[in-house]
Amino acid sequence: MSRIPNSVVGDAVTSTESWDTLEALVSVGNRMAGQAGEAEGAEIIADAFERGGAREVEINEFEIPGWWRGSSSLSVGGETLAADHEVIALPGTPSGEATGELVDVGYGLAENFEERDLDGKIVMASSETPEGHGRWIHRMEKYVCAANAGAVGFVFRNHVEGCLPPTGEIGYHNRPGPIPAVGVSKEVGTRLLREHAAEGNEGEEDSGSETTISVECRNEPTNSRNVEAVVGPDTEKEVLVTAHVDAHDISEGANDNGAGSALVAEIGRLLEQVELACRVRLITFGSEEIGLYGAYHAAETHDLESIKCVINIDGAGNSRNLGVGTNGFTELGDAFEEVTDEMRLPLSMHERISPHGDQWAFVQEGVPSVMAYSRSEGSGRGWGHTHADTLDKLDIRDLRAIALALSNVVVAVAEEDREIPHKSREQIRDEIDEGYVEELKLGGRWPYDE
Repeated sequence: MSRIPNSVVGDAVTSTESWDTLEALVSVGNRMAGQAGEAEGAEIIADAFERGGAREVEINEFEIPGWWRGSSSLSVGGETLAADHEVIALPGTPSGEATGELVDVGYGLAENFEERDLDGKIVMASSETPEGHGRWIHRMEKYVCAANAGAVGFVFRNHVEGCLPPTGEIGYHNRPGPIPAVGVSKEVGTRLLREHAAEGNEGEEDSGSETTISVECRNEPTNSRNVEAVVGPDTEKEVLVTAHVDAHDISEGANDNGAGSALVAEIGRLLEQVELACRVRLITFGSEEIGLYGAYHAAETHDLESIKCVINIDGAGNSRNLGVGTNGFTELGDAFEEVTDEMRLPLSMHERISPHGDQWAFVQEGVPSVMAYSRSEGSGRGWGHTHADTLDKLDIRDLRAIALALSNVVVAVAEEDREIPHKSREQIRDEIDEGYVEELKLGGRWPYDE
């Protein structure tokens, strides 16, 4: 059973509009935050909003700390790695060169840094988080722990096969970071482990090879932008449907998060044909990948009391299996369960508060907010944040299925008699996992007074 008319259901499962928007986004190439491609992506989304019948379409600019990639290399054991498929700089890294003994710290958990002599060393850590750990360990946390332990450089090795060095922000709101940082592929990382990296605890006899990291980049202010539009009646309350249009500069950013932005436009197009109980605001954020700046800007410039809830879409479209992180907002989780039960769809749900994703800018203020995604197997992002995040990994049928499911969810949460209570900032602060508290503080993103 669908909560939207059969004629709209038929449109949802036959239209190519979402795929056309996604193709246009990936054709831009580099959509790095604050750069020309992100601005072009914003224009593509604004055009899609207008084609879908949304009104009040606007692009809002704001200042961010920009980052531009130059050349980078890793020299070890008489060999220099400099090709893009071998080593790439991580956004937020400073320019510079550092030399020291290469030491591997495994998963890069807090305990992996304890009782280790890392002063003056080049620290290498895996992108993987071990099963059963309870939360995902962000690369920024591993980077900051390395710097705090006295390391002079950081190497982030991928755990996904395919000669794919990973990228991803390490500076966040402490830009630029204190030490140069690069990513290497699983294959390069495995060879470095085998031939060059010291392992084990302090006092053991093994020692790593002398290693030099060299990074050229620019850290300069620039402008990013959000795109907004509305559908539905002009009511006091509104539901936000959001995603981020920026992507890392090394790939097309198809799944992360071109698909999410195309889905926001498609959901708006479908809902324009439906009688809604309250206004729905469509927003694609800029600068998610480097610190959620677009989401923070939106949260600071909108009346949070008027927001009934936020449905943020990130990492959706690589399968039709819907997942949702509720951030402890039970009533939103209930709505997802009701809709997927009615439509006889599988649903994967977790309730813990997560600071990863644009919804966090609203969650931290107590606004009911979720992240919707496509469920996949394995730890981490898979093809995301690598050269392989390309359109060929996606399928229009999955995009259609997710758009239809989420459109039904939006209709459900927009119902006049559905109560979705806000929480206080204090409630949110007290419900955050201790590990995430530490991560937020390390990254300069802890929003609460002590």
